[in-house]
Formats: sequence, C-alpha cells, structure tokens
Amino acid sequence: MADIKVKLYDFAGKELGEEKLNADFFGVKVNPDLVQQVSVAQMANSRQVLAHTKGRAEVRGGGKKPWKQKGTGRARHGSTRSPIWIGGGITFGPTKQRNFSKQVNKKVKKAALSMVLSDKVAHDGLILVESYNLPEAKTKELSLALNKLPNKGKSTLVVTKSAEDNIVRASKNLPKVDTIQYSSLNIVDLMKHQYVLVSKELLSKVEKHYS
Repeated sequence: MADIKVKLYDFAGKELGEEKLNADFFGVKVNPDLVQQVSVAQMANSRQVLAHTKGRAEVRGGGKKPWKQKGTGRARHGSTRSPIWIGGGITFGPTKQRNFSKQVNKKVKKAALSMVLSDKVAHDGLILVESYNLPEAKTKELSLALNKLPNKGKSTLVVTKSAEDNIVRASKNLPKVDTIQYSSLNIVDLMKHQYVLVSKELLSKVEKHYS
C-alpha cells in the first residue's frame, strides 16, 4: 500500500513539511453503503421522541358512566374517555414509547469512521498542525490563525482534547467553526464539515482510540 502523507503546518499557517500517516487507518477504501448505515443509525439514535398523544387510559375524567345503559333512547356509553367522544383518548396516535434506535456494532462504527477520515485525507480535507498555540481563549487570535490555514472561510471541525480547551471557548463566536473532543468523534459531524483541523498529538490519539 502506498504511503499516505499530509502537509504539516504550524498554528501560524507556515508549512513545515509532510507527515506520514498509517495507511491501514487513513488510507482505507470507502464503502458508501456501510457509511450510510452507520450515519443513519447515529441520527436515529439521537432522535428525540416529542410527539405524544394520550390514549383513553391517560385522559382525565370519564370515571362515571355518562347515562344509564337502557331507556334513554341514546346509544350506550361507558366512559367519556372513549375515542369517539370529543376530548376522549386518541386511537393509534404517536406516543413517547416509540423507539427509533438502531444497533450497530463497534467494529462497524470504527470502520466507518476510518473510511470518512480516509476520504478527508484523500481530498485534502484534513488539516494537520504541529500543535494548538493558543495560550488564551481569544476569538480574535483563533480567527487569525484559522485564516492562515487552507480551511480559511470554510466549514471546519476542530478536534480538541477536552471541553475546557481554550480553543473550544474561543471558537464559540466563529461562524462555520465547531469543536469536538477526539473521544466523541463521529462520522455525522465529520461529514457536515468540509475540513477537519487536528494537532499531531490528537491525531495519534484518534488513531489509537478508534483502531
């Protein structure tokens, strides 16, 4: 298998050379069907069930029989909670008990992530930096740094070590820039962004975590 290489930059946008990547993880062939399977499962598992209608057992009232069984000339009824009454329960309506989750095993998830990262590498969508040189959580400084890299003005997902990183706080007011912890990396967020920005240290952690 041919060597996989990406350009290496410092956080000031200066090109430092090339970095060799593990072809077994960053150079795999993409299987669109598998990627779709995992992305559909991820979105289904994150879906919230909001719509809920009450059945006849949940609506209020109806404890007393509306009128006696015989002799009134009207149809017999046992409860005003019946679905045929206004204000009664709903038949076959959406309920919060619905389950949209889909099961995908870990091996398939990791394979799909490797494929999406490989596609990023193949199409120059992976921006590798020596380190994140951002001592303070200042949006202006982060914006200046990003504007010197190839992903300038493009949708970018920045991989971070933790939720408390300076880069996380600094990016909150930047349009088209999102952050994600390396341990939470997923194919849906990767595919939403044109570029992925990651440091050398975190790229090795990503490979180790998902291999």
